[in-house]
Amino acid sequence: MTRLARKQGAVPARVLAGAAAVALFIPLALGSSATAATNSKPPNVTVVMGTTDRITSADPAGSYDLPSWTIIYNVYQTLLRYPPSSTKIVPDAARCAWKGTGVNLYVCTVLPKQFFSNGDPVTGQDVVYSFQRINKINDPNGPSSLISPMKSVTASGNTVTFTLKYADATWPDVLTTGAGAIVDASVFAFNKLQPDAKIIGSGPYQLQSYTPNQLALFTPNPHYGGSDVLHNNKFIIRYEESATTLVSDAQQGAVDVAYRDLTPTELTALKNSKGVTLEQGKGIEIRYIAFNLKVMPGANDAQKLALRQAVSYVVNRQDIATNVYHGIVSPLYSVIPDALPGHISSFAKVYGASPNLAKAKQVLAAAGLAMPVKFTLWYNTNHYQDTDVATELQRQLNASGVFQVSLQSSEWTTYIQAVTTNQYGVALMGWFPDYPDADDYTGPFYGCNNFLNDHYCNASVTKWIAAEEGSTVPSVRDAAFSALQLQTAKDAPLVPLWQGGQVAAVRTGVTGVQATLDPSYTFRFWLVGKS
Repeated sequence: MTRLARKQGAVPARVLAGAAAVALFIPLALGSSATAATNSKPPNVTVVMGTTDRITSADPAGSYDLPSWTIIYNVYQTLLRYPPSSTKIVPDAARCAWKGTGVNLYVCTVLPKQFFSNGDPVTGQDVVYSFQRINKINDPNGPSSLISPMKSVTASGNTVTFTLKYADATWPDVLTTGAGAIVDASVFAFNKLQPDAKIIGSGPYQLQSYTPNQLALFTPNPHYGGSDVLHNNKFIIRYEESATTLVSDAQQGAVDVAYRDLTPTELTALKNSKGVTLEQGKGIEIRYIAFNLKVMPGANDAQKLALRQAVSYVVNRQDIATNVYHGIVSPLYSVIPDALPGHISSFAKVYGASPNLAKAKQVLAAAGLAMPVKFTLWYNTNHYQDTDVATELQRQLNASGVFQVSLQSSEWTTYIQAVTTNQYGVALMGWFPDYPDADDYTGPFYGCNNFLNDHYCNASVTKWIAAEEGSTVPSVRDAAFSALQLQTAKDAPLVPLWQGGQVAAVRTGVTGVQATLDPSYTFRFWLVGKS
């Protein structure tokens, strides 16, 4: 079985197999946000957030990117969600649990008194309609791939049953994402996307007005039935023309929060500006070097493996974190960030935590590769803004004497298409999470039909992915994650570089930003206020 998963313009493919696990019908976190809100009137506060991000669509059926999901998480409800600073899933619009003895049947009951901003009640049929509509539209920029484990979805009153094609313990995580947003069946057409300016949801905010690539204005949903307490009554997103204008607006107070996407140099400039502080949270964004095993340099598999291992021995992650990112990011020794259960520092175990030039020379010589080994490192400039890290990697690798690296770049649309179609042998890539679980950093990367199309396929790794995805038992999942991390470190189709927490530049007097900068990457408008 495969599950395709797109990531901000990429075309990922996740290999899932059905290893069954024992799971009783146990409710998921029945407390927390399961009761209706008793909000007093939100304070008369306007918050302005500036960003260089651009949305793809404000309709859940047409978006699978962080900027769009930022709107979706605030305007719509999902069945489940992650509360601030927690990796424990709790109810949003519904209570949910596995039914039976496996992880193939998942049942959710919509909570009472949940309403869309037009006053319509949220029903089980709206939930069914929302998921079926995503598959019907099947938008190339949408999340249909993320819900591909779903075989069927049905409703009996407000009880919704998801039948899965195979055992998939990560299905509750999927329901927390933008793919799980609930739309009003009486408003959204079944076979086409809703215009961005005309969306409605049952979340804490409604989209009051929208000017593409310029401004989005949000006000409280007057019929909101959830538990979130709003700390503002008006939230505005300004879509800035460039990072330069965003920095200037933050310094001058035209925006209260500058959030995505600023370089380390720009963040440092804001940090040193009067009236501005940097708020950092535990994020799980990563950067890594991706090798295409078909077109990368090397006359045979042994030489290609030796090159990947030599790069793993030479790269200095701490220098990248310190010299390029000024300590905003930290070294990463596994594709799984250390904030997530299941992480082990597998590359440190296999190659050491510091560069080892002697080992690099040894593996290259043993494979019959003449030094310096020449290759081109590709990087992207307008999506990940990786010019500085590419330059530092080139410096490190060339200074070792065993490599001669040249740099090439392209804009994002061209770049991601080239990376996934055997055009770039070695390329810098990044990843933002769909949900904060280690599976989101293994299945998409190491399955035989992975989204990079890098031609990496290891039968043992495929077995371990199936084991962790088919179980809800932490010890079973951790054992599988540990084994696959060690094996993939030895094979090194990817070489992890750094992991980054989220960073926002915040004006003095603005509150609540720190609380929402967590591994779920959900920017919660309602938490932000002013003292």
